[in-house]
Amino acid sequence: MRYLVRERLLGFGDDYWIEDERGEKVFLVDGKAMRLRDTFELKDRQGRVLIDVHQKMFALRDTMVVERDGEALARIRRKRLSLLRNHYRVSLVDGTELDVSGKILDREFAIEYDGELLAVVSRRWLRVRETYGLDVVREDADPALLIAVAVCVIQLAEKGDEDDD
Repeated sequence: MRYLVRERLLGFGDDYWIEDERGEKVFLVDGKAMRLRDTFELKDRQGRVLIDVHQKMFALRDTMVVERDGEALARIRRKRLSLLRNHYRVSLVDGTELDVSGKILDREFAIEYDGELLAVVSRRWLRVRETYGLDVVREDADPALLIAVAVCVIQLAEKGDEDDD
């Protein structure tokens, strides 16, 4: 299943819809403004919160925490010993680890589990400016989690890029 993310309003504190390949609104990214840390909720069409994401305070490296129903689901951070700046590790609470690598700031990257492709993020499929697609490759994958991972990794990469300036 392919999802379409329009970034023109992208930023924490902003809200934007994610559409499916038929152009139907599927998920709402509800950014929370006026907070001490970056935070957003991923909601379904009916407004139910599916995923809650916030930046972990007082971490040595920038870390985002993903929660579902008030319970921790995953922790996302830049891979410690990576020669590439654009390599992130997603540690799920069950011990599973996902790898995210590619050109994050260009919106050209992959999300993998144990070398198996779960999702691909790309702008190449689209002609609309400031838009990227997220293609969930495995049917048994959790699209809400993969979308949250993509949004978090982009936020962490952009924040790291700002810190380097």
